[in-house]
Amino acid sequence: MAKAQLKTQKTEASVDDFIEAIADESQREDARAVIKLMRQASQAGPKMWGPSIVGFGSRTLKYDSGRELDWMIIGFAPRKGNTVLYLPGGSPRHEALLGKLGKHKTGKGCLYIKHLADVDSKVLKELITQSVESCKT
Repeated sequence: MAKAQLKTQKTEASVDDFIEAIADESQREDARAVIKLMRQASQAGPKMWGPSIVGFGSRTLKYDSGRELDWMIIGFAPRKGNTVLYLPGGSPRHEALLGKLGKHKTGKGCLYIKHLADVDSKVLKELITQSVESCKT
């Protein structure tokens, strides 16, 4: 089956310019810290996906319907009020780590954090690393 086209695709826009344009200084600092963690875990440089998502690596998502999409391995988006991390997972170990993370919310494939200072950085690093590993299997 042919790959479907997503509105959110990898672009050549500058990640540095995007980060520098974040109005809130603490959110800019959080974004830089997340970039460092995700770069280490993915062994890939950051790329803009659409106008507001920073992604690392790429993979093909395959749905039960046969639909296929190009998507990042992991990524994040600084949003008003939260930084949203896009982390595949769902394993029992992933769930156990979320229980130790600290103040956060979750959605399907998303982790919402107001401030990195609200979470355990070692647990966050492990969640990110585990998410990358889950894409390799």
